[in-house]
Amino acid sequence: MLAELCDAARRERHGGEPADSTVLGLIEEQHLTPVQIGPGSGKDGRITKGDVLAFISRPHAPTTAPVAAPAAQRPPRPAEAREERVRMTRLRRTIAARLKEAQNTAAMLTTFNEVDMSATMALRNEYREAFEKKHGVRLGFMSFFVKACVAALKEFPAVNAEIDGEEIVYKHFVHMGIAVGGPNGLVVPVIRDVDQMSFAEIEKAIADFGKRARDGTLKLEELTGGTFSITNGGVYGSLMSTPILNPPQSAILGMHKIQERPVAVSGKIEIRPMMYLALTYDHRVVDGREAVSFLVRVKEGGEDPRRLLLDL
Repeated sequence: MLAELCDAARRERHGGEPADSTVLGLIEEQHLTPVQIGPGSGKDGRITKGDVLAFISRPHAPTTAPVAAPAAQRPPRPAEAREERVRMTRLRRTIAARLKEAQNTAAMLTTFNEVDMSATMALRNEYREAFEKKHGVRLGFMSFFVKACVAALKEFPAVNAEIDGEEIVYKHFVHMGIAVGGPNGLVVPVIRDVDQMSFAEIEKAIADFGKRARDGTLKLEELTGGTFSITNGGVYGSLMSTPILNPPQSAILGMHKIQERPVAVSGKIEIRPMMYLALTYDHRVVDGREAVSFLVRVKEGGEDPRRLLLDL
């Protein structure tokens, strides 16, 4: 019946058998479907403009698709002797709600690659002492990947965008969320305008966030406003994972454990320090080509950090 009604409406619009040519447009405008209205009063049950108007004027007539009612909450079960119930903190409730929102709204996909960390590790080892002596902070791997992501985000701005209603908002700045561990779990404080910062400034910001996350002194406003995020499960020993989006952001990079593995280099097998990278992205905003190309750029920055210093 649905196919017949739609076909009839199309024939009416394109000059078929006599009927009101605005029927289909009116149905679409009111966010209805022919099935909701049912058989019309026209010939062979065709829907007329009068049928649509009559349907709209009925009391309590739905104008949008019905929304499923939420499932009934399960009553709490009696506690057993060896169990302990602890109320979720406000921060944990907020994190849980935002992560569930990401699952319910975003079309999440994850693409993977791996990076040979030999060059970055060699550069870091060569300048680590001089860097710490001058800037008073350790030179870590995170600043290299922050810089690599900033360069890639400039090339692929959709990865740094977000959806607002029916619009895509492209950001001409980078507020980078960096996941750090705290007493109440993982939090993602935001380094604002990280695209304007040096390696030393990035490392100082990360160290400060890490300390205050452990002390529980991060402010709520420091956990919002990010445009892209990085999480490093490697510090906990994770070899590979699929990070979840931090809404309304459209992508998040997952770093992992550096592990020596045999790889083919110029036709020979060599042992290299390798790291898997994962990019989870919202397919509503980011195409697969953009996501894969973005991750390749990050890989290139990690394998040749001179590119980051020369803005290549």
